[in-house]
Amino acid sequence: MSDNWVSIGKQLSEHFAVYIPDMRNHGQSPHDAVFSFSAMADDVLELINDNHLGKVMLIGHSMGGKVAMQLAMNHGDKIDRLMVIDISPEKYPLRHSQQHVVEAMQRVTFTGIASRKGIEDQLIYSIPDFRTRQLVMKNLFRTGDNSFAWRLNLGAIHHNMDKLFDSVESDSAFGKPVLFIRGGQSDYINNNAWEKILKLFPAAMLETIPQAGHWIHADAPGELLIIMNDFLNRSFV
Repeated sequence: MSDNWVSIGKQLSEHFAVYIPDMRNHGQSPHDAVFSFSAMADDVLELINDNHLGKVMLIGHSMGGKVAMQLAMNHGDKIDRLMVIDISPEKYPLRHSQQHVVEAMQRVTFTGIASRKGIEDQLIYSIPDFRTRQLVMKNLFRTGDNSFAWRLNLGAIHHNMDKLFDSVESDSAFGKPVLFIRGGQSDYINNNAWEKILKLFPAAMLETIPQAGHWIHADAPGELLIIMNDFLNRSFV
């Protein structure tokens, strides 16, 4: 959700107007049974049009990266340049680790739980990695009766999990500048993916942050920000 990118967004906002939306079924955005890259790309297009933003510099990480690529394929006239962080347009096999996290969240019982620790105690064995667990718990909020709930629409996400690993397809290409950034310790953008990337994005460039995994903005925020600012401020003639 957008909260994960507030720190990066604040620093970028020193030179740019920055919008960080929650995708549908995430954060404070509406819940909907329809959950696909195409639908989310349409949501972002609506945000651009409603705010009269003209051509934007679009940044997307992971699922958001596929949404950004889909929007570039569908409405390239709305985008000045594109930055895709640790994801490729390829179809991925279903990652059971992510399915496991969603299912662990679905098993949480909120009844009688008075503190966040009570929820973390339920997650600690199914999600032993501390960083992943903390990212998951950012989705907690207090309801009107002061009990806990998830902001995520877990039912829709779980039901559509396979769609989140689909490929981005198009009969045409997006010829404007595109920067792909990958974590050196992540396998989401491997060397085999580059052929398809160049087919869809012939002007694509690649940067690697060796010490980072998939969550680049958490693993190496300083290095990421330097690369982002360089690309966003670069003149392409």
